[in-house]
Order: sequence, then C-alpha cells, then structure tokens
Amino acid sequence: MNNDTMQNEVKYAGFWIRFAAYMIDYLIIYSALALLIFPAAAILGFSIVLPSIDGYNEYSDAYYIVPAIISFYIYSNVISLAGSWLYFALMQSSKHQATVGKMAVGIKVTDSKHQRLTFARATGRYFSKIISSITLLVGYILAGFTFRKQSLHDMIANTYVIYKR
Repeated sequence: MNNDTMQNEVKYAGFWIRFAAYMIDYLIIYSALALLIFPAAAILGFSIVLPSIDGYNEYSDAYYIVPAIISFYIYSNVISLAGSWLYFALMQSSKHQATVGKMAVGIKVTDSKHQRLTFARATGRYFSKIISSITLLVGYILAGFTFRKQSLHDMIANTYVIYKR
C-alpha cells in the first residue's frame, strides 16, 4: 500500500473530538495530581522552613509561613508540569498511541508516516502546546480548519491525530 492510498484511508480527528478527549484527560490528570501535589508540595515546602524554627522569637509567624507558601506553590507547579508531561508523552508514545481520553473517543496520535511517536517527539508535541496556548488558543482552534486537522503544536511536531481503524 503506497502512501497516497494510506492517506485516503486515514480519517483525521477534528477540534471537537480532540476537545472531548482532552476534557477526559484533564479530569484524570488533575484528580491524580491533586492526590499527589498537596501532600508532596506541603512536605517539600514546609521541610524548607521547619528546620530553621528553633522556637518562637521576635519574628512574626509570616516570617516562617510566607516561604513555606511560596515553596508549596513552586513545588506544586513543578509536580503538575512533570506529571502532565509524563502522562501525555508516555501515553502517546506507547503502543496505544493515545491518552486515556483519546482512547475513550477512539483517536490516536501518529507521526507523518502514521507510525507510533517516539518519546522525544511526544515530548516536543507536549511542550509545543505552550505556543498553541499563547496564541490565545488559536493554535488549538486550527484543528477545525486545516486540511489534516492539525493544531499548531501538531504542525510544529509533525504529528497527526487520527481515528483508529
């Protein structure tokens, strides 16, 4: 089967089906991360300032609490970013070629030859979503208007989202 024949058989997934898949993934990721982030970030954040507390002194409580809150914020964002990156990159480069949300709606992510993504390409696709986001989400909306239903991050990573056969 040549590439032209394969192109004719491929059905590209548009904006709304991809949006539905992302909503499923969003619920999964942030439910799981909430269970991990709060305890981990709290432990990491407060472990920075608690050893320095050796009893009450002339400083106010804010002297100790503010660094802990800032540390909690930083750690929670780092854990969230790492968790969502690993979720998307590992799932899309797996044999399923899809996240749980994409599997639920019957779509998968492929490279230009409709093969499985490498972890590096899936990582590039994930971080390219930053560019799709900073364009006021126009980068995502492109999937509704381009010939092969590619979003901006798909164009950057040279990937496609297609229906499973």
